[in-house]
Amino acid sequence: MAVFPLAKLGTLVIKQVSKPLASIAKNRAKNSHFFRTYVLMPPAQFYHWCEVRMKMYVMNLGRTGQSSTIPRLSEEAAIELGANLLGEGVIFGIAVAILAYEVSRQKEKEKKKEEAEQAFINNLETRINELTFSSEELDTKVRELTRLSYALQSQLKTKEAKTSPSSNRKSAEVLRSNSQIGSSSGAIIAALIDARSRIIEEIPRSTFPG
Repeated sequence: MAVFPLAKLGTLVIKQVSKPLASIAKNRAKNSHFFRTYVLMPPAQFYHWCEVRMKMYVMNLGRTGQSSTIPRLSEEAAIELGANLLGEGVIFGIAVAILAYEVSRQKEKEKKKEEAEQAFINNLETRINELTFSSEELDTKVRELTRLSYALQSQLKTKEAKTSPSSNRKSAEVLRSNSQIGSSSGAIIAALIDARSRIIEEIPRSTFPG
């Protein structure tokens, strides 16, 4: 909605700036023969010729094959028109330069944004790979402790089966010691499983920035 008022304001600024440029060109043309003859008048005469020729073409004049002569502008009129064309040309050049600068700035901004996003993605992938490796390492340790726990329980059952009734007291002490060892290994396994769960929960949390 605010584009049209800004466009009108920009057009008004261009018109106001072109007036002093045209005045400077006129004063320069009065004082400089070279500027008047080779800078202002040739573009003005060419513009006048194109404009008249286009009007004659639209009005269906000059199509009979007879070459019609287009009168040249007077020196004052050519200087006036050339000064106006020069002012508008300068303003157009400034507008093109500003537009080119803005386009280049936007491209540079987008490039920096893409580089930052790519760096974040690379960092995120590295972190996910590290967490995955830690999770696999914990899985290996949990499986090893589980295997040792089953082996220890099997040994306890074997010793219990071979123990005679006369050594019940000694076997009870061995069982209590082995049960303590088993509870310790169970606590270690539980701690490793809990750590693995935390690592797995950490991976989706770091997928997107906060």
